[in-house]
Amino acid sequence: MRSILHCDLNSFFASVECIKNPSLKYVPMAVAGDPKLRHGIILAKNELAKKYGIYTPETVYSALRKCPNLVLVKGNYSDYIKYSKIVNNIYLQYTDRVEPFGIDECFLDVTHSLKLFNCTPLQLANKIRKEVKKNVGLTISVGVSFNKSLAKLGSDLKKPDAISEIPYENFREIIYPLPINMLLYVGKSSYSKLYNLGIKTIGDLATYNQIKIIKKMGKAGKLIYNYANGIDYEEVKKYTDISLPKSVSKGLTFSIDISDKDIIISYIKRLSDIVASNLRKYSLKCDTVSISIKYSNFLIINRQIKVNSTNLFQNISKAATDLFNLNYNGEKIRAITISVTDLKSNFDEMQLSFFDNEENRNIKLEKVVKKIDDLQLLYGKNKINFGSVLK
Repeated sequence: MRSILHCDLNSFFASVECIKNPSLKYVPMAVAGDPKLRHGIILAKNELAKKYGIYTPETVYSALRKCPNLVLVKGNYSDYIKYSKIVNNIYLQYTDRVEPFGIDECFLDVTHSLKLFNCTPLQLANKIRKEVKKNVGLTISVGVSFNKSLAKLGSDLKKPDAISEIPYENFREIIYPLPINMLLYVGKSSYSKLYNLGIKTIGDLATYNQIKIIKKMGKAGKLIYNYANGIDYEEVKKYTDISLPKSVSKGLTFSIDISDKDIIISYIKRLSDIVASNLRKYSLKCDTVSISIKYSNFLIINRQIKVNSTNLFQNISKAATDLFNLNYNGEKIRAITISVTDLKSNFDEMQLSFFDNEENRNIKLEKVVKKIDDLQLLYGKNKINFGSVLK
């Protein structure tokens, strides 16, 4: 029998902002992009804002109607990554099996740590909770159970700064009365399908006909059916075993075959922008850019080039365009794909450019791109971008 914890940082973005500016603890506040802009959505809020019924993601306009004195704060993702790593390092003092589940959540397998610390899972969870609060100033809600899915459910039962245990001996008594959408991976779509079957609670799902569930929902149905019955054998990965993806790519098959170079290059820029945006989303940079061209006769060519570590649209687009210009044979093209490989974390040591001017340009561009990313989060990619992409 394993002992699994799910640690969830409470109102993480808002809590970090309150550490940076302690006066925010005493007013209703929310993180919502640029506070000078009165639209967009609420990304996080503190406990005082929650009392006004403000939720995530709610429009800023709606939130301000509920709470006219709501203080809006612009988020800083680099700060959130920094604090996430600080907390993860505390978890790693108790076990090497720490698996992030987003920037503000982690699973911990403490099965073999209990003898070392001479305590029960509940006592160890409380020890970790107190240490994070004392040393970092953030609060966590912890779920304690015998598998990952129920530990995750447990952390949602009491918030903030709380611990909930779902032991094997009486887990059915605890979870069966709960609404079905508290179960891991039961989103709006799954909830609707289950509700139409008359399944409203976890107990309803656990005692339903498994074959009918699988027929209705496929593999996802089998997974959540098992979760409802306390069946989940997935291991918590070691922190050092969590690997980066091998590649990030985006492709497009044209509705008609195309031979106009200007049009093709405009699509290369758009695909490069999506790839670059996805790299930044996961705090990654690439060292290799590849292009795959499929001609109308289904002949496929693949070419790649090394680049200085980057996640900028301009650098990826230039490399992909250069590859295209060098290898295009003038025939009609059916599909095109831009890929990046040799990925590394933003926080790894990077090989700097030999040319200072290029490095300075990249630093300035990264600041501009960060601002554009923030605005796109509020208004969408088609509202603001570099002109060459929008064109």
